Amino acid sequence: MDRIKQTIQKITPIDDKSMEKAQQRLDNLTKPLGSLGRLEELAKLIVGITGKENPDLKNKVIFTLAADHGVAKEKVSAYPQEVTAQMVYNFLNGGAGINVLARHINARVIVVDMGVAQKVTSNKSQVTSFRDKKIGYGTKNMAAGPAMSREEAIRAIETGMEIFESEYKNGIDIIGTGEMGIANTTASSAITAVFTKKPVEEITGKGTGITDAALKNKITVIKRALEINKPQPDDAIDILAKVGGFEIGGLAGIILAAASRKTPIVIDGFISTAAALLACQLQPKIKNYLIASHSSVEKGHKFILGCLGLRPLLDLNLRLGEGTGAALGISLAEAAVKILNQMATFKSAGVSESTKL
Repeated sequence: MDRIKQTIQKITPIDDKSMEKAQQRLDNLTKPLGSLGRLEELAKLIVGITGKENPDLKNKVIFTLAADHGVAKEKVSAYPQEVTAQMVYNFLNGGAGINVLARHINARVIVVDMGVAQKVTSNKSQVTSFRDKKIGYGTKNMAAGPAMSREEAIRAIETGMEIFESEYKNGIDIIGTGEMGIANTTASSAITAVFTKKPVEEITGKGTGITDAALKNKITVIKRALEINKPQPDDAIDILAKVGGFEIGGLAGIILAAASRKTPIVIDGFISTAAALLACQLQPKIKNYLIASHSSVEKGHKFILGCLGLRPLLDLNLRLGEGTGAALGISLAEAAVKILNQMATFKSAGVSESTKL
């Protein structure tokens, strides 16, 4: 817990003065004022986060954390639990959606086993992208009791911090968060219900594409988990321990560590944003370090974005996870800073400015 407290203390407000200077430059580029809309806002935000006048997003890293959930026993997912491990191998072999989109934006993908229900092994060619940080072989069934102990929840967050710091040494300019875990939309829905105080029916979606009958069961399971565990809304670690997941805790830790290093954080969909919600409960200043990549099909995602006051960059009906939406968001972030850094000003290009009618 000391490591969490120390990291939280290092997180400072974003740099308003740098953002003012960025706005002045944006206003003098060869275009009508504000005509590049959200891209201009994004460029200014990244300047504020990094404190750099001309940020360079060369080193892009997407963290895809995997773990299993004991609540999968309640038949809340369309897929069996073994798919989590199978998809981890797919990530390591470069065949998943996140691999394709990461290659598209020239980003590294770091795959982490936070709590897959079976042993995951990697070969020599995969060792640079795989991290074995297993806390346990999946969480316990939250519909019957706490998903994990408080000590395990703290360990999950601290492990996420360690993962970020280890990769930071290799160079990181911007990160994306992603995940894989059968039944993790169930955990995320429970987390969302605690924070937003919305009825479970309003914030619970079909996840991997379950039937209406299965959705009804999923809602019942979440209600039972909340009733049995009674997570405390003002205690992020209690919420994580009682109805969360190892990968969700790990992502919260990565987000905390990235903010402490003034690194822009592009969050993916529902699960990644639930992790961000936990991180913001621990340190509210983190909110300004977050870039919401997209609005997921998952019902609860929009409620979390509203709770955090974040506007997503994209709305593409995505619901895959893995960090796929984050990869697309990073692409837009890179485009935004290139506009700031490379576009000519009216003076340098010899273009007449507006007469301001």
